[in-house]
Amino acid sequence: MPLSVVDLYRNVLPRTNCGDCGYPTCLAFASMVVSEKLPLRHCPYVDPERLAEWQAELDDQHAAGKWTKRDMAADALQWARERAASMDLKDLPARIGGRLTEVDGKATLLLPYFTETLYIRNGEIAKASGEPLTRWEQVFIYNHLAQGGRREPTGNWKGLVEIPNTVSKIKSMRDHVETPLIECFRGNVTGLKTAGKALGAEAPGEEGASADVALRFTPLPRIPVVLLFWDAAPQEGYDAEAKLLFDETIVDHLDIESILFLSERLRQLLCGDSD
Repeated sequence: MPLSVVDLYRNVLPRTNCGDCGYPTCLAFASMVVSEKLPLRHCPYVDPERLAEWQAELDDQHAAGKWTKRDMAADALQWARERAASMDLKDLPARIGGRLTEVDGKATLLLPYFTETLYIRNGEIAKASGEPLTRWEQVFIYNHLAQGGRREPTGNWKGLVEIPNTVSKIKSMRDHVETPLIECFRGNVTGLKTAGKALGAEAPGEEGASADVALRFTPLPRIPVVLLFWDAAPQEGYDAEAKLLFDETIVDHLDIESILFLSERLRQLLCGDSD
């Protein structure tokens, strides 16, 4: 029978809360052992004659995924791959752009991605440069393939708040995209322009007229994104502000979660964050 946090606490650990393991209580240590796969030997007071037996039992339940902390990126990627499993490569250029060719004898869709090219085959996405894609990048790209959208961008731009069913995501956009962009580029609009240029950004047109910096990105052929940035003006009492705009057709091409994943990846690339 799998060892729960309570089982470990009651039957295996000393329950002295000594802190020698690096955690304030035996219960906190038990939680890390069960959910985060921390080795049981980090407690110096576990019965040494039974340590190997208990650790083997924990290893078995970790391998079976029982009570471990879920890997959300892995779960999302598996789901996205399953969504896209039935895609027909021949149908993709008309739907999302790119062109079909053969690479290493395999039918392959060449799809522009920022300033790079993606190689898309059945069950596989890779960059032509050989640089690895993050799991979250793969998630929104697979979801794009599976979404079924065909519409070309209309040039009608909307903030996330104007897109249906995004109320619960507004805070995530602010916390994980807009605020970090502000922190990266407050007082450094030249740096933002340079980072944008490296990602192939262009001037968006009249929708960016009021911003200090306006950049139009094309992460994927049918999914343009505009970034508007206003630098801080302390003398006038204004802090910096950042806002992303999306073409109204984006919901044809990405689900709401994937819009957030794409937005976060754009922020990472601009700020030079690690994956």
